[in-house]
Amino acid sequence: MDLAKKDERLITVLVADDTATDRIILETILRKQGHRVLSAEDGEQAVICFREHRPDIVLLDALMPRLDGFAAARQIKSLAGEELVPIIFLTSLTDTESLVKCLEAGGDDFLSKPYNPVILQAKVKSFFRMRSMQRTMLEQRDQIAQHNEHFLQEQTVAKQVFDNITSSGHVDTEHLRYYLSPLAVFNGDVMVASTTPAGNLMVLLGDFTGHGLPAAIGAMPLATTFYGMVDKGFAMSDILAEINGKLKSILPVGLFCCAAMVEMNFRKNTVRIWNGGLPAAYLYRRDGSVEQIKSTHLPLGVLTNKKFKADPALISMEQGERLYLWSDGIHEARDTEGEMFGEERLLAAFAQNTQAPVLFDELLERVKDFVGQGQRSDDLSLIELLMAPLSSAYVTPGTEQANSQSQLAEWSLSFEVKPSSFAIFDPLPLLLSVLLEVPGLRNHSGTLYTIISELYTNALEHGVLGLDSSIKDDPEGFDRYYQLRRERTKAITEGYVKIDLAHSTDMDGGSLAIVVADSGNGFDPAARPELTGNEYSGRGLKMIESLCDSLEVRGAGNVVAATYCWRNDD
Repeated sequence: MDLAKKDERLITVLVADDTATDRIILETILRKQGHRVLSAEDGEQAVICFREHRPDIVLLDALMPRLDGFAAARQIKSLAGEELVPIIFLTSLTDTESLVKCLEAGGDDFLSKPYNPVILQAKVKSFFRMRSMQRTMLEQRDQIAQHNEHFLQEQTVAKQVFDNITSSGHVDTEHLRYYLSPLAVFNGDVMVASTTPAGNLMVLLGDFTGHGLPAAIGAMPLATTFYGMVDKGFAMSDILAEINGKLKSILPVGLFCCAAMVEMNFRKNTVRIWNGGLPAAYLYRRDGSVEQIKSTHLPLGVLTNKKFKADPALISMEQGERLYLWSDGIHEARDTEGEMFGEERLLAAFAQNTQAPVLFDELLERVKDFVGQGQRSDDLSLIELLMAPLSSAYVTPGTEQANSQSQLAEWSLSFEVKPSSFAIFDPLPLLLSVLLEVPGLRNHSGTLYTIISELYTNALEHGVLGLDSSIKDDPEGFDRYYQLRRERTKAITEGYVKIDLAHSTDMDGGSLAIVVADSGNGFDPAARPELTGNEYSGRGLKMIESLCDSLEVRGAGNVVAATYCWRNDD
């Protein structure tokens, strides 16, 4: 047998007895049973021996000179601290008072004289198992404490990052009041709010499935997308679609976000609201009436963007009217009996209110009073949006400068296509990708593509290549026309098509000026024939005129300038 392994299983027993005969008998029995034995002649030696050798079990005579067993037991227990060191009193005492005294001094059991080897062995092994289990428990406790400390440190950092991301754009304004009360450290409910470059207030309240960290994971991409796109002036439908696409791609199946998004236009006294899975929003009118705005869409992160619909409802609001949003934690708040707060109590709060400015506080107090000492089962979130004049500034420090910078959307771009690129390069995707980065123009991508495509095609085919559109007057002429187009684009060595774009904004929207010039001979606009509607050619400029706010042919007819205007509410 491996001696090292055998030594590991040895139990060290301290025997303290002032009677030499009894001490030697115990030592002999214990050694025959395979234990390591330490010896002490009185209580003082027992304490010293324990301090030096830390035995597993102590056999302690109750009555000894200099320091009796009771006092020695107390000192040994003190030295052992939280570690379990079983003390078995060796005693001939039989009266109850003496035995109780042994237990009060820290004893764990008794061994009566004369000693029975079988009982002694059973007690030693039994207490050693208890000691081993207690030692394992302490080790596991320390490991758990270390893991918990590490977890708390990580959670603290994660919470700070989470709070910085999800609250970075909160606005300080009388137009917005909110209450967020998380069930856990991390919040499954998220509220993000920011102002658009046009001065509108954009707010999104989301309620992710579940609670705590798993539910909060999706809040970070939601918040970063929201703030980034709102600051750039993207439309509400674009923001919703982008958030939906991101959540759909990153969240596991079964995790999604019930949400409501609101855009308040304080100049036009209107509100756009999209509700996907949250409880109905309540619009509190000046006459005391209440209108429900129910959910008409699925939550964010459920559908792909092809099936997702981001069509908000447009509602007029008068000055002083209020819009209320909340998560289902309000409806489902339970009292001590398990009854839910419910929608009826919410409606009663509206009906009984006499002063609109205090309604927000009244709603919160009613929910809190109802819950009392009851156990909350969900996060609680409540938002109040007030339609009020813009005279009261509602931007946080630093936001005003950021918004003013966001409104600097004056830019121009000049792009020229050379002969070597005519046959192999289409500039339309590149130009359109630039335009789609402009807030407000994304919803007009189809129209802009048609306008620029028609202008570029006319400049290239009729201006530079000199093709006559009358060739297409009959169906058979189409093949001949495009055959000539291919031949001439390959053969041409001189010429150009130049496209100039200039963009500007105002409080209501903006305009895009498009100028397309070519190196051709041009044409006389007045000589254009009247169209009957059955032609296969000559319809390009007429169509552009119908799509643009203005169209002008300049110079010799080889420069066409168009202006396309858009509005924030388009």
